[in-house]
Amino acid sequence: MTESDLPVVHLTPGRWGDPDHPVELPAAAVEALKHLGVRRPAGSPVDPEYRPGLTTAQLDFLASIVGPDHVTTDLDSRWGHTRGYSTPDLLRHRAGDTTDMPDAVVYPGSHDEVQALLAACCEEKLAVVPYSGGTSVVGGLAADRRFVTVDLRRLDQLVAIDEISRTATLQAGVRGPAAEALLAERGYTLGHFPQSYEGASIGGYAAARSSGQSSAGYGRFDQMVVGLTLATPRGTIELGRAPMSAAGPDLRQLVLGSEGAFGIITSVVVRIRPRPAERHFEGWRFENFEAGLAAIRRLAQDGPLPTVLRLSDEAETAVNLADPDVLGGGSGGVLAIVGFDGPYNAATARALTEAGGQNLGEGPGETWRVGRYRAPYLRDPLLDEGALVETLETAAFWSKLPGLKAAVTEALVKSLTEQGTPPLVLCHVSHVYETGASLYFTVISAQTDDPVAQWRTAKIAANHAIATAGGTISHHHGVGTDHRDAYAEEIGPLAVEALQAVKKVLDPDNIMNPGILLTSS
Repeated sequence: MTESDLPVVHLTPGRWGDPDHPVELPAAAVEALKHLGVRRPAGSPVDPEYRPGLTTAQLDFLASIVGPDHVTTDLDSRWGHTRGYSTPDLLRHRAGDTTDMPDAVVYPGSHDEVQALLAACCEEKLAVVPYSGGTSVVGGLAADRRFVTVDLRRLDQLVAIDEISRTATLQAGVRGPAAEALLAERGYTLGHFPQSYEGASIGGYAAARSSGQSSAGYGRFDQMVVGLTLATPRGTIELGRAPMSAAGPDLRQLVLGSEGAFGIITSVVVRIRPRPAERHFEGWRFENFEAGLAAIRRLAQDGPLPTVLRLSDEAETAVNLADPDVLGGGSGGVLAIVGFDGPYNAATARALTEAGGQNLGEGPGETWRVGRYRAPYLRDPLLDEGALVETLETAAFWSKLPGLKAAVTEALVKSLTEQGTPPLVLCHVSHVYETGASLYFTVISAQTDDPVAQWRTAKIAANHAIATAGGTISHHHGVGTDHRDAYAEEIGPLAVEALQAVKKVLDPDNIMNPGILLTSS
């Protein structure tokens, strides 16, 4: 089975993944949690309480644009669009916290309806939160005042394919698996497979500068986008006349990663490639993380790069999130996963061997391929058991990566230990470039009585460590509200002022995702 065969998953509010295929923790994992002091909490999730939303006149106004069948105000619809899928989001959901619940959910069916909705919301002074897959993990769906959610699920078409240029025009509401299935019918692939693939969408990929697990071969999503259409409160912007241009700054890059703060991306034109006739995945063992890091840097800088290249540290190799049934069953060292879309490249294997790697064959590679989307499903049963489990990521130049990894790990361990919950911190590299790479951390500890505050304290410590060690606050999760202050510190006050000026021009009434990416002025 390939990604093109996976169905679109309609996520359960407050729990990740397909509700028909829940994941149970292996007995070994439950036992291991006890060593971290994890205890199953008492009580059960709290049901949300209904609160009044918009006035009848406001609802009628919205319905006049999209039709009455495409405006919902019932509790289930509003609750199902409340926040995203970070661990604090899930914990607040379990507590029945309706603080960030939209007042209504609107489902436009075209770019013109999106544009008309934004104009209407300006007239009514209604804040707008764009929503497609809803998989944000950085507070990207929690505006700083009451709002309506604009759900793009009806914008779900493959509009056009240019087979000569090898581009496809996709609407923003097309979900990841649906996009692959549509392209596969014509023999193509987008090649973008993030961890959130089952639930995320094309619009979200663009708005948050997503990066997929095949980025070594296909690139990040922002590298795939050659054109886009943006609906703003003041009108429509269409960008991408040619693949590259020297006609001033590339405004596509201003919109990509803007997280709904400037407007709503309604469609993108993306580069596509022929579907591979064969795929190969294998595991490689290195003595330690430093040796593995040197080996993958060699591939990133001198080639030949595979399609998938990731390296787990010693702790993550031992835990093996792709196959937790064999928890602790490793033979030491660290594990690298190497994948090829297309023929197997023996030159890559020779380079890894020369760098000290031991080829473990297809077994570990296939285990990772089959289990790659299973890891997020583990978070819900871990939370059920009373564990705090969350992720964060960053990136830096190669020369800074070892110090960055050490600094973030130390900050997380120190902060959580001081709170009485010493953690297990795992790390891997999954996106590589000629000049640097990303680091992705998974943190597991016991919960305190206030796990949301517990993680906030630890995350602030990690953010400070990232800044001090020379990393970026996010490689692919985005900014949202969780990283907003750290992002402002990273780029400096003059750059923040420039972005606020852009927002003032495109969104003069500050209705677009207010408080996301930038502090409301």
